[in-house]
Amino acid sequence: MNIGEAAKATGIPAKMIRYYESIGLLPPPNRTGSGYRSYDGEALHRLRFVRRARDFGFSMKQIKALLRLWSDRKRPSREVKAIALGHVAELNMKIEQLTQLRDVLADLARRCSGDHRPHCPILRDLERDAHSPLA
Repeated sequence: MNIGEAAKATGIPAKMIRYYESIGLLPPPNRTGSGYRSYDGEALHRLRFVRRARDFGFSMKQIKALLRLWSDRKRPSREVKAIALGHVAELNMKIEQLTQLRDVLADLARRCSGDHRPHCPILRDLERDAHSPLA
């Protein structure tokens, strides 16, 4: 199938498919006599794998490693688990950071009167230099 059909079948835009090819997540596809890309079932399976890994938030580097392990039928599962647990740790850090941001913003919103007066602690906080001692 051509790139448009592959995009529709996998839910990945054609532009991203070309990008994945350019960074080595997807091997160069076969070409038709007129030079158009042609994707087979194996390529679609690999694209769906990449899409699912992106859904989980894995980085491109992690996806490359997972693809390598996925292709290696003699892979040690501990390597796959290590990548997954490393990503879980990254997600936990992001969750903690987002929780802190949410709590600070909720507090600022609580302290804002939200009336006709111009004073607003939200804007006051945003105007501060994050690198100043007050931050």
